[in-house]
Amino acid sequence: MTTLDAAQVTRELSSLADWTREGDTIVRRIKLPTFPDAIAFTVKLAFEAEAADHHPDLTISYRSVTISYSTHSEGGLTEKDFEGARTVERLLSSF
Repeated sequence: MTTLDAAQVTRELSSLADWTREGDTIVRRIKLPTFPDAIAFTVKLAFEAEAADHHPDLTISYRSVTISYSTHSEGGLTEKDFEGARTVERLLSSF
């Protein structure tokens, strides 16, 4: 797997509203309706991430969840990170 160049990252980000690049990471901060919703969303994402064998960094603070993707083994962003972001978007549609 290879890291994406700056143009590829920009192109991928243009199709993902609310995601930003922070160095070698893409990040999305979300606020869910309730604390149990934040936990339920995180659990659903955890199972999806495990099945894909690509795990985001997650921070939960009451109703807010911050999701960060980077392919640490490759030293930057890869297609797997954007696949993970698309999974987040799909899961959010049910909240």
